[in-house]
Amino acid sequence: MATPHAPLTQAPERAPAAGGRSSASARSSGPLRSGVLVSAAAALTVIVIPGTAVAVPGAADEVAAQVAEANHELEVLSEQLNDARVALERHEGAARAAGDAVAAAEARLGALDGHIRRLARSAYTGSGLTRLDALLSSDSADQMVSQLGILDAIAGHTNEVLTEVSSAADDAEQSRKAAAKAAEDARRTVVEIAAKQEDLETRIADYQRRYDALTAPQQAQVAQAHGGNSLPAPTAVTASSAAAQVAVNTALAQIGDPYVWGAGGPNAFDCSGLTSYAYAAAGVTLPHSSKSQSQMGRPVSRGELQPGDLVFFYTPVSHVGMYIGNGRMVHASTSGQPVKVASVDSMGNYNSARRIVR
Repeated sequence: MATPHAPLTQAPERAPAAGGRSSASARSSGPLRSGVLVSAAAALTVIVIPGTAVAVPGAADEVAAQVAEANHELEVLSEQLNDARVALERHEGAARAAGDAVAAAEARLGALDGHIRRLARSAYTGSGLTRLDALLSSDSADQMVSQLGILDAIAGHTNEVLTEVSSAADDAEQSRKAAAKAAEDARRTVVEIAAKQEDLETRIADYQRRYDALTAPQQAQVAQAHGGNSLPAPTAVTASSAAAQVAVNTALAQIGDPYVWGAGGPNAFDCSGLTSYAYAAAGVTLPHSSKSQSQMGRPVSRGELQPGDLVFFYTPVSHVGMYIGNGRMVHASTSGQPVKVASVDSMGNYNSARRIVR
């Protein structure tokens, strides 16, 4: 099943997913802060006629375009955060595997050490037989040769065991180093995620204030620029496999649910959260990241698209939807817009498509 992630909340009126966070207080977000948000803020302060809520004609399109661009930049950052979470899970898995390897190597060392002690106590008669003992205690040349041969065999086997012990020790040390590096990588990723999440929450709060200050027509322009017009949901969609059918049905069942950055269901979604949630219902695990999903399954051309295929947008990939046939997709498009059906062409910046299941 898909791994759930705590969603990031937007504004108070948005319905948060379970476990969501409250928006961060307004503050500067440092060098990562998008200049387009600042320019949008400046534009909003000069285009509104005092005493009215009507934007100055001619400036509305520019403001809507600036906010739409800020929206896209936030989605890019949000999907980078999703991808960082996927990388963190991978690092943690590597650290666990390396730790298991260390434990196995140490157990092997312990077993071999005991074996060597047993060999050291053993001699031909169990009394510490040496070559001199063999020479002095032999009743005949044949007996001496036999006893010396046994000692040589014991020594040879001991050398083999010692070589194996040395190899096991090297393996254990390499495993320890691998575990330490994987743990350090995971720690750095956690720090990076925390910084990105803090910045993202601040920028979401800034964006939401600017979006809320737009008029209804301007907000419609933002939605059109990033997600297209909403189309009627199809009455029936037939996919080419049982798993794809479940995924399509599940995605369509979420129509109307709100878009929330970082959300993966069950009541709110971002773009990759919706597709991973839908395929999880079909027993197929997808990472909660549009970039990672764009490397799953197998590539398909635009002309080969079938219901259940995932379609990706922008370069590098930062948005994903699920194809449902007739040039349409279902997707969690943008803030302020619910999960909806739209034309694949409505997004622009088409990148690629992948078939997750056959």
